[in-house]
Amino acid sequence: MTDSFGPMRDEAADRDVAGMGPQAGSPRKEPIRVLVVDDHALFRRGLEIVLAAEEDIQVVGEAGDGAEAVDKAADLLPDIVLMDVRMPRRGGIEACTSIKEVAPSAKIIMLTISDEEADLYDAIKAGATGYLLKEISTDEVSTAIRAVADGQSQISPSMASKLLTEFKSMIQRTDERRLVPAPRLTDRELEVLKLVATGMNNRDIAKELFISENTVKNHVRNILEKLQLHSRMEAVVYAMREKILEIR
Repeated sequence: MTDSFGPMRDEAADRDVAGMGPQAGSPRKEPIRVLVVDDHALFRRGLEIVLAAEEDIQVVGEAGDGAEAVDKAADLLPDIVLMDVRMPRRGGIEACTSIKEVAPSAKIIMLTISDEEADLYDAIKAGATGYLLKEISTDEVSTAIRAVADGQSQISPSMASKLLTEFKSMIQRTDERRLVPAPRLTDRELEVLKLVATGMNNRDIAKELFISENTVKNHVRNILEKLQLHSRMEAVVYAMREKILEIR
């Protein structure tokens, strides 16, 4: 057994996952359809039991490796794929790209014990919208699913810290390299992007800037369109690389 779910805690308030928070907008009419992918049957069963208690979340299928996950995603067209990183036959990161091809609307959350920066970066590049460590509580799993279904990115705090450290190193390593001019963002879009980089969710950004959550969502959408990117995390990586943002 390479992974374990870790301690199942209920006191989620004592350590939030970066980007988490109460979700805005009207309630979904249909439950969030989730495909659970992990090479340990006991862990998959544990997740199913946990998520079965949530009225707005429905586990529609499970898979034991990345290859099976791609087939199941094509058949079931889930809203969320909750997937381990390291599995036999085909790993989760490798499966991400194929899942995006067969089920374009599916959003992928990596749920793993791997705290390796390389796995985090590869997952983001492959199209994952979330990266969570298995030490999180049961409440945080369902909250993360709702947040990603609502269009937000999710990343465990310890991994967010590593990501920001890498961003800073990336800037230093590319000081001598001439970069292609980045698309121009408005001052407000830059403000929003800087707050996204700190791990804030839409609700917190709205409070910080005294604007509505819908306005924040519009700004994030415009940022992604201008930069031709697919997720908030990709936007932050791009902004750091192109020196749109600075971390001191």
